[in-house]
Amino acid sequence: MATVKPNKDALGKGIRSLLGSIDAELKSNTPAGEQLKKTVVENVTTILRIPVADIEVNPKQPRHDFDEQALKELAESIKIHDIIQPLTVSKTAAGKYRLIAGERRLRASRMAGLTDVPAYIRQANDAQLLELALLENLQREDLNAVEVALSYKRMMDELDYSQDQVAERMGKDRSTIANFIRLLKLPPDIQLAVRSNEISMGHARAIINVDTVEKQLFIFREIKDKGLSVRQTEALVRNLYKQGAAAKKPAGRGGLSASFQRIEDKLASRFDTRVKLKHSSNGSGQITFDYYSVEELNKLLHNFNVSVD
Repeated sequence: MATVKPNKDALGKGIRSLLGSIDAELKSNTPAGEQLKKTVVENVTTILRIPVADIEVNPKQPRHDFDEQALKELAESIKIHDIIQPLTVSKTAAGKYRLIAGERRLRASRMAGLTDVPAYIRQANDAQLLELALLENLQREDLNAVEVALSYKRMMDELDYSQDQVAERMGKDRSTIANFIRLLKLPPDIQLAVRSNEISMGHARAIINVDTVEKQLFIFREIKDKGLSVRQTEALVRNLYKQGAAAKKPAGRGGLSASFQRIEDKLASRFDTRVKLKHSSNGSGQITFDYYSVEELNKLLHNFNVSVD
């Protein structure tokens, strides 16, 4: 791991090194240079919606096998939440778009029936400008934690950087980068809450350490319903695990096997609420969905295609 230096010095060194290899006007501190730098940052970080039909997969990219069931689950989530993490594309001479990153999200979007998707549009051979723009953008004070995480992820996906390399560029510890990246694995509702500043990075960091989607969503709802502080959230997580340890259920939650626990977690993620699954040895069982308001009940009924008319 690279030795951690003061943030400003390390970040300044990374930017100076980068600026040394690009146009002199771009690296200058003149009004024209600052305006050009601002334009580059805006071009690289702006998200546009583009037609799905105009996106083609890069034929030079190695083919990957995609889990069909996982794609279906992602498609269902996209129907509800849209795409949380934008695709990255480049524009072709024919006016279409070639995919750089996000093939799984693109496939799931097509399955979900989306006609357009959010995307970053890269220019050809702009790796240095991309890094400059991301480094500059990360110095903004108004970025939320998910936006920071997306920038780090783009550095890894599009510049082939490891977490260690991102940490070195940013003058931060690798664990800090890893914690931000982990935010992108939280359920969509929680990611959206971070983006809208409904909950803080401190709340999200406490939720990240929870091992199941069901528990993550339960804690998220407690934060919203009770207005928990970060310290109170951390205490809730500790108490949750103390209770779990005291229960000493070797067969897993409620006696469920690992496969049924995964089903329970997927249902909780799909319907964005707490789900309890009971399964007996004779094959019978129960599934319980929690709701916390009439609005959430109506949302559940809608997802089940149940009409009360």
